[in-house]
Amino acid sequence: MGSASLAGRSILVCEDEPLIALDIAEAFSNAGARVVTVRSLANALIAVEDEVPSAVIVDDALSDGESSQLRDLLKERNIPYVVHSGYTEPEHGSAAENAVNVPKPASPQLLITTVEGLLHS
Repeated sequence: MGSASLAGRSILVCEDEPLIALDIAEAFSNAGARVVTVRSLANALIAVEDEVPSAVIVDDALSDGESSQLRDLLKERNIPYVVHSGYTEPEHGSAAENAVNVPKPASPQLLITTVEGLLHS
């Protein structure tokens, strides 16, 4: 991953498992992105208010609850996102039904490729 395919982009990683979050953040950093990582729904909502990310990786279940409120906000603001969850189906709701879903486990490179596709579509 020597290329900086995501240079100038900011990625918000919403993941409550520290090792998974670290792997994802490192991969996106290596692709040139600036990465912010949060573990909770509350912090994710604050992070989106503080600065609009280029894209978001969101786990369906965060440390303080499921992420449907965050996904609704991302959809409303037209911020591309990928649901990265161990659940086979994200929680039902307006924002989950049309989400790009990359089930766990998945390589960080697959997440990068998916986000690149979202950003260039």
